[in-house]
Amino acid sequence: MLDFGGSLVGLIILALDIWAILHVLKSSSETGIKVLWILLIVLLPLLGLVLWAVVGPRGNLRF
Repeated sequence: MLDFGGSLVGLIILALDIWAILHVLKSSSETGIKVLWILLIVLLPLLGLVLWAVVGPRGNLRF
């Protein structure tokens, strides 16, 4: 049987990852920082998204 709950969660995470990547690309950060954030979001979708939300553009910590 199909697990629609898991599929929905996966689609939501995918949509949020795409949204985060677009914001990274539009940011005024250096190219290297952008590449690192995008790799983190792509390779670790949920953890990368959470880290970007906490440490990224509105977070208190900057790289």
